[in-house]
Amino acid sequence: MSSTAIAITIALYFAALFIISHLTSRNATNSSFFIGNRESPWYLVAFAMIGTSISGVTFISVPGWVASSQFTYLQMVLGFLLGYVAVANVLLPLYYRLNLTSIYTYLEGRFGRVSYKTGAIFFLLSRAIGTSFRLFIVASVLQLTVFDAWGVPFWITVTGAVTLIWLYTRKGGVKTVLWTDTFQTITMLSAVLLCVYFIAQRMGLSLGEAAKAVANSEFSRIWVFDDFGSRHHFLKQFFSGAFITIVMTGLDQDMMQKNLSCRCLADAQKNMYWYGFAFLPVNLLFLSLGVLLYLFAQQQGIALPTHGDDLFPLIATGGFLPPIVGILFVLGLASAAYSSADSALTALTTSATIDLLNTKHLNEQGLSRVRQRTHIVVSAVVVGIILIFRLLNDRSVIDAIYTVAGYTYGPLLGLYAFGLFTRRGVRDRLIPAIAVLSPIICFGISRLTNALWGYTMGYELLMLNGALTFVGLWISGLGITCAKTK
Repeated sequence: MSSTAIAITIALYFAALFIISHLTSRNATNSSFFIGNRESPWYLVAFAMIGTSISGVTFISVPGWVASSQFTYLQMVLGFLLGYVAVANVLLPLYYRLNLTSIYTYLEGRFGRVSYKTGAIFFLLSRAIGTSFRLFIVASVLQLTVFDAWGVPFWITVTGAVTLIWLYTRKGGVKTVLWTDTFQTITMLSAVLLCVYFIAQRMGLSLGEAAKAVANSEFSRIWVFDDFGSRHHFLKQFFSGAFITIVMTGLDQDMMQKNLSCRCLADAQKNMYWYGFAFLPVNLLFLSLGVLLYLFAQQQGIALPTHGDDLFPLIATGGFLPPIVGILFVLGLASAAYSSADSALTALTTSATIDLLNTKHLNEQGLSRVRQRTHIVVSAVVVGIILIFRLLNDRSVIDAIYTVAGYTYGPLLGLYAFGLFTRRGVRDRLIPAIAVLSPIICFGISRLTNALWGYTMGYELLMLNGALTFVGLWISGLGITCAKTK
């Protein structure tokens, strides 16, 4: 696979993004940046959100999961659908009724200023770490396939990648990101489909025969009802999927910012339903690709890598397939990663500007100056976190950091559940302590259950974390008879 060919492909790819940015950011305002002037067509939002949801990590990891998890991930995807229904009918009406730009503003009216700041900080921490990790994966692949051969240091690769994202999102924000993410979603799905085609062709299979091979393989098991101790049991996967969707879509400024750009609540709900249903065939495509990768490796006698995440990169770039597959892999990986990262940088900038910097009193010009500076600072922070990941250079440590970031969504789940489903007040000053202690206690419980009974907790940790926060809020509100506002 030629590093020059990959570099030219990536250059053309970014040229297309900059053209889209130029066309969509003309006459952009702060409202354009934050919520797309609330003029976004629902179908555009739905399609763009597919790319936002599928990061570079997902692009690599989901195909690699089939050896250990088969198709059981689809149980969680079905749970996602329940979560999307909950978001559409519980959270979106709240956000539109309050006319929110940052969804964490709700916490100030319901609990108080400290709770508001706490929720925003937990989002900023989670999304900054998650976005940096995803970009780290892509930057590492580009470094290995292109820039090492040219003698370009990793820090320049990372800085250049984040700078490019900053450049094409700095004016239009959400208004631009919706169109760039749509382009990137098309590119990513096209790349995956073409990879499936070339793998099937090299195996001597038509697409129909490839589909039958996937369905008849040992990897195609979906349902797990027989072992409740398994992380893949249906009930665990299904309800975990629902709650993951509620927190990582409904309580996440990144995902909700696009929904809030729709013209009205009905359009936002329509977008949520269609986006949710589209997630099933998209993930089925990625899992099918994974099966074909394993079948291809068996047929060709390719030694399987230690980590399933390495299988797709190995086969796509290792010379086992036509060179075009390597280029498609890098292009698809970049599309998945950048469609997630550009949206995240926009959301981080929005939350930091509105939630942390107290900009309500500023006029349009003053707000624009603060937003632009914040966008630069956020981009620099992401570069810094990526370079720390590189410095650690220990996969287990990096995975642990990413897991810790996942814990931070639990307190948000508890805060919103308590606010929406009770009328009790809380002691606002105690919220940061509760939000910090809940994940710590949750981690301790998970270790204890594993040590005593050999029970490995999976995604249900999120529900436990949220429940602990809920209980902490209830205790903090003893003696307070009514809430501030709803």
